[in-house]
Amino acid sequence: MGLRQIRLPLPPDEARTLKLGELVLADGEAVITAGLPAHERIARALGEGAPLPINLHGQAFFHMGLCAEEAAGAPTPLYVNPTTSTRFAAHMPAMIRAYGLTTIAGKGGLDQASVNAMREAGCVYLSMIGGASSMLSSAVKAVVETGWDDLIMQFRLSRVRFEGLGPMAVAIDAHGASIYAELAAVARRRLPSILAELAARRRE
Repeated sequence: MGLRQIRLPLPPDEARTLKLGELVLADGEAVITAGLPAHERIARALGEGAPLPINLHGQAFFHMGLCAEEAAGAPTPLYVNPTTSTRFAAHMPAMIRAYGLTTIAGKGGLDQASVNAMREAGCVYLSMIGGASSMLSSAVKAVVETGWDDLIMQFRLSRVRFEGLGPMAVAIDAHGASIYAELAAVARRRLPSILAELAARRRE
């Protein structure tokens, strides 16, 4: 399977054309954060009907940390690194529905509640390669804007421009199919035979 070029943010109709397991390279912009404080502030803003410092409606939202050099003007990006999405799973269904997110990316996937919200919104989850900061960072072209600048850089909301980010795998599609759920089902099916084999070895 070849690499598919996409441009962020994706329209929901295009997100729904991405197939489970497909590999993509992404150009365009995404809002990123690696911080639980940012997710908690988003949750409070939703509860209060308050605006965010960076628009999230219809956007790509990445669980990714940013290190940048701060000087006069826009921050100069040094590197980015994906973080584990499951840390933020409790916040994601409400965010997906309220903001109509069309692309989420990170490591480790999301839970079934998030998958259900993604199916409703027309949103995909892209799995990024852990430990590939150098490769991913080479795709960063600019930090467009940041929000909640009282937080450390990795925890802020930052809008970042990319060219050729990836490769990333479609690990949850916009129709509810999830590689993570499939792997968990396989593990559950194999567990009885594994336990039986271990028990037999202990008896030897």
